[in-house]
This record gives sequence, C-alpha cells and structure tokens, in this order.
Amino acid sequence: MLTAWFNQTRPSDRRPLWAMSVGLVLCLGGAAAVVYGAFWAPFVAMVALLVTYYSLRSTRVMLATVVMLVTIFPFGTMPFRAVITPALLEVAIAALLAMRILHLLTTPHYRLNLTSYAPIVFGYIGFTLFALFLGARGLPDMTTLHNYVKFLLGILLMFAVLDGVQDDVDVQWALRLLLIGGAVSACIGLVLYVIPATLSEQLLVQLGRFGYPTSGRILRYVEDDTSGLMRAIGLSVDPNSYGGMLAVIGAIAATQTIVAQPVLPRKWMIPISAIVVLVLFLTFSRAALGGLMIAAIYVATVRYRRLWGWIVAAGIFATILIVFVGIGEQFVTRIVQGVQFQDRANQMRLAEFDNAIAVIQAYPFFGIGFGTAPDIDLVAGVSNIYLAIAQRLGLIGLVIFVGMMLNLFVRSWQSLQQAIALQDEVHASWLIGLQAGIVAALAVGMLDHYFFNIEFSHMTALLWCTIGLQLAVARNIAASDGSVVRP
Repeated sequence: MLTAWFNQTRPSDRRPLWAMSVGLVLCLGGAAAVVYGAFWAPFVAMVALLVTYYSLRSTRVMLATVVMLVTIFPFGTMPFRAVITPALLEVAIAALLAMRILHLLTTPHYRLNLTSYAPIVFGYIGFTLFALFLGARGLPDMTTLHNYVKFLLGILLMFAVLDGVQDDVDVQWALRLLLIGGAVSACIGLVLYVIPATLSEQLLVQLGRFGYPTSGRILRYVEDDTSGLMRAIGLSVDPNSYGGMLAVIGAIAATQTIVAQPVLPRKWMIPISAIVVLVLFLTFSRAALGGLMIAAIYVATVRYRRLWGWIVAAGIFATILIVFVGIGEQFVTRIVQGVQFQDRANQMRLAEFDNAIAVIQAYPFFGIGFGTAPDIDLVAGVSNIYLAIAQRLGLIGLVIFVGMMLNLFVRSWQSLQQAIALQDEVHASWLIGLQAGIVAALAVGMLDHYFFNIEFSHMTALLWCTIGLQLAVARNIAASDGSVVRP
C-alpha cells in the first residue's frame, strides 16, 4: 500500500518523505558517531555538509574555496585513511570542474566561455599524458598516477576560471581573492615565525590528521642548521614553494598598489603588499625574492615608470638596514654565497643540473616521464623548471612549454596595446599585474621546480589560475572592441 501511494504521488508531494528519511538517517548516524566515536565528529560532519551544500550551489564559493586552499592550506587532506587519501584541493578543483560541466549540460544555449588558447593547452596536456605512460611503460604506480591527476587538475583549473569568471566584476572578485588569500597566508607565516619555535612546531603537528607531517623537519632552517636562521613556511611545509607563492601574489599586489584604481582600497593594498614582501623575505628563498624583483622590474619597464622610484627607495632602505642597523646581513651573505655557488644548497643545485643534463642526453626527445629515472646511475629531479620539463617531457615537451608561454605573452601584449588604445586603464592594470605574476613564476623557475612538480600541485594550480585570469581579462578587452578578433 505504501509503495502504491509513493508511486501515485507527485514529486513535490514526496519532498517531506525524502526529508524525513534523510533526517532519520542523519540522526541515527550522528547518534552512532557519538556513542562509538568522538563526540565532536557529528558536529564537524554537520558543518562540513552545510559548507559542501552551499559551495556546490555557487561557482564563486567553490572558486573561493580553491583559492584559499591554494594559498593557505595547500597540503590539507581528508581526515581519514584510505589507499589514496584525497587532498582537499584535489576535491575542490574536481567539484568546481564538475559544476561547470553540469552547468554546460543543463543550461540551454550556453556556450563555453573559452578562448583560442584552449587547444594549445589541451595539446600540452596530451603530451604530459603521453609522457606519463611512456615513462612508466604503460603502468604508472598508484602514487605517481594520483600525483599526476592532481597536477592535471591544477592545469584544468584554467578552464574553470575562464568559464566561471565571466565579466569584469568576476575578474575583480577573483583578484581580490588571490590578494586576500596571499595576505592571510603571509599573516599565518609571520605569526608562526615570531612565536617561540617549540610552540610553532606544536601547532603544525596538530595538522597531522589533515595530512601534514608530524615528525622530521617540521620547521625549516637555512642549511638545516637549527641554531641558525629559521625560515618562514606558513602552512606550506616547504619554505621555497611558500616563497614562490608569495612572489606571484606579491607581484600582483605591488602592481595594484601603484595603479590609479586598485581592486581593493589603497589603504588595504599597501599593508597587503608590505606583509607579503616581508614574509617572502623571511622565507630566505633567493629564487622567490629574485622572481619578485624581476616581476617588479618588468612592471616598471613596461608601463608604470613610477615603480622605479619605489624600487630605488626599497633598495636604499634595505641598504640602511643592512649597513647601519645590521638587519638582513646574514641574508645578504647568503645571497652572495648563492651567486658565487659557495653554499651547500647551490652546490647541490649544480650537481642536480649536471644530472639533469645527463638524463636529457640519454632521453632527449620524450624524457623519462613522471616516475623514477629508468637507469640506476641517473636520478630524477632538478631545481629548475625548464630542466625539469626537459627531463620529464624531453626537449619536445620543453619546446611546447616555452612556445606556449611565448604565445600567451604575445596575446597578452596585443590585448594590452588594445586596452591602452582604448584608454582603458583598469583592464591594463589588471593585465600587467597578472603578467607580473606569471613573470615571477617563470623567473622563480630558474632556481626551483615547484610550478612543474606533481607533488606540489597547488603551485601548478596557482600558475594556471593566474593564466586563466589573464586570458579572461584579455577576452573582456577584446569584447569591448568589436573590431578586434577575440583571443
């Protein structure tokens, strides 16, 4: 009888029944969790369900979740053990992509809001997939496959950004997200740096249930000397990748600080830029600091000449601190030793470069893929994004990547000239800031590999999110002038 009634009722009449059923299941599950597990588990689950529900209803909320995870909590995982423990960022990007695909399938007459750059990226993705299976001889191990999937999701984030960030309001909102995420991450890094080291380590160990390390090198020091300089790491585990993230955000923030109409009020942009640069300095990452400096020089040369005044003023201020106050003297010594390749870190880099060249010579065309080196006398891994790409994807893959970046900047330069011709200072400032972020990432890549490392997928996601925003701005510039073909 109940079945007959259920079949005769309209879908709208069944809602109370579904609600009662779901409520009963949740109550029973919550009661069981309290009795047989931790008392706080049901409450955490309820909050997680509410956050998930509202996140899946809004592209903006999901994109905000992705950006906050990339900048603040990049290595967080689900708090349970499995054969492969899914990372929170991995789940968030997959959910965002699924949302955009469902929107495409369920919305009549909806067009994918992509640009002609998309086929180039798809070609690059196809080549990385080819290298994955070629290097593993068709059978990549589960860990490598999982890390590659996270790396792939980081690249695919560009398409979600391009499709989800539609108009100028969306672009401004996304830029604010990046700046706020970077500032919050820098604040966390600064707090963990200034409080006692034992307390910082205790706080970081508490994140062990979310996939963070609980033993070994929790805190990081220059040359691993615990009696020497401690390095800021925030919640990014590694100070060099943390510095690379801050360099990208810092390049965007510094540009927005000097433009006429910043995406946030100038009274906020100045402290955001200041704290990001300060904490970047405290990472003692020479690659990150060099990347930010190159990005600043790029912006000052291309468009905003007054930035040269800030660069000179910062140099004079730093010189005064070093010469007369003694602040930063150890860091300057570290930079000098690095330039002369006298310290252990850069001597190790030289050894890595030699090994990478040997790998490229042995496997010049398609590389060794994303697994371990196939020869026992060769080692995979090098602190240079370009050698890493050549090592993993071969010289063909390196040519594809470099060509793809050159193509991106050619398109961006064309869009910038168009914005200048239209006297569109807002779009021009956004475009140059995002260009500066990508320049910083590519410059950092000269001495680090995190933007092309399947174990640091959040850095891949940051790079391709920035690229997606740059393409979105260029698309909106082209849309404002019907005489110009869209990028």
